[in-house]
Amino acid sequence: MTKKVDINNPLFSRGCTCLPLDGEPSPYSNGCAKFSAYDYLSQIPASGYETDFEFAEIRLKNNHKEFMHVQPDIKLQQGDIVLVEGNPGHDIGIVSLTGHTARLQMKAKNIDPEHTELKRVLRLAKPNDIEKWAVSSSREETTMLQTRKIVENLKLSMKINDVEYQGDGSKAIFYYTADERVDFRELIKILADRFKIRVEMRQIGIRQEAGKLGGIGPCGRELCCCSWINRFHTVSTQAAKIQQLVPNPQKLTGQCGKLKCCLNYEHEAYMDALKEFPDLELVLKTQKGEAICQKIDVFKKLMWYAYLKDPNNFLALPLDKVKEIKEMNLAGQYPENLEDYAMAEEPKSFYEQASDYDLLNENGPDE
Repeated sequence: MTKKVDINNPLFSRGCTCLPLDGEPSPYSNGCAKFSAYDYLSQIPASGYETDFEFAEIRLKNNHKEFMHVQPDIKLQQGDIVLVEGNPGHDIGIVSLTGHTARLQMKAKNIDPEHTELKRVLRLAKPNDIEKWAVSSSREETTMLQTRKIVENLKLSMKINDVEYQGDGSKAIFYYTADERVDFRELIKILADRFKIRVEMRQIGIRQEAGKLGGIGPCGRELCCCSWINRFHTVSTQAAKIQQLVPNPQKLTGQCGKLKCCLNYEHEAYMDALKEFPDLELVLKTQKGEAICQKIDVFKKLMWYAYLKDPNNFLALPLDKVKEIKEMNLAGQYPENLEDYAMAEEPKSFYEQASDYDLLNENGPDE
């Protein structure tokens, strides 16, 4: 019988569907964890080359994962709960990748085990280790809420996003965001005295905050920053302009308040497609008058032109027709009008109508 997911258990953020029970298989579910990586080589018999790889990917909390050294006498598989080195003390983690898949993941993240100091997996966790781990994890939410009140009382310009207790309960990492440099020396003293722990403050960016907290995007799917993006690239408004998107901040910004990462997904495709288009400032000259480009549809290869004397009357011209008229103009020839080259207007889709509605609201009503 399939177990129900208990979202109230303190280890849910580690990928455990329920509390581990002695003598039962690990409740770890890789698909439910943030930044889960599918081990597509798990069903392939491993050769000696893969089995000799003495490193594994260990999941701690949410998107916090580390690669650690594994002793040859410790045989691990995905889902094993292990005792690992802490700083100081020890921590508890769950094995998420082993063997050749872990090797490929380390290579993708540019981690060289020969030149990088990595922590060690000590042994498989015992029942008393897991019990202490669950007790420490259960303190995280209350600690975070109390810390936010302390920060407010100290009038510090910072936001506490998450708290991660070490497996032995001796240390906690406080993740925070701040626009400016923060002097939190007094805060550390108060936290260490109240919770009787070693305190580590770790600053993260706004995009990393969204990835740590999670959420659902306007596309209806889980946020990319908490499911697979771990390297953030600069997103500029130029990417939105190239894709002919309405310059509406409410549409272009994500839950983090910055431009959506997905604006970069199709940027290169649009750049390649725009190479076929002439300069958008190109003026087409006809006997009826001059016309300027109002908008374009990149993948339909359409350009909408309007006469200077009648700017509200858009004419959809295929790209090849625009190039033809351009060559005529360069040769000193002027067609009678653009209507002879224009396409019949197609009925607008729901999304095109919605885009026009947004554009109208952006420009405001006519005076």
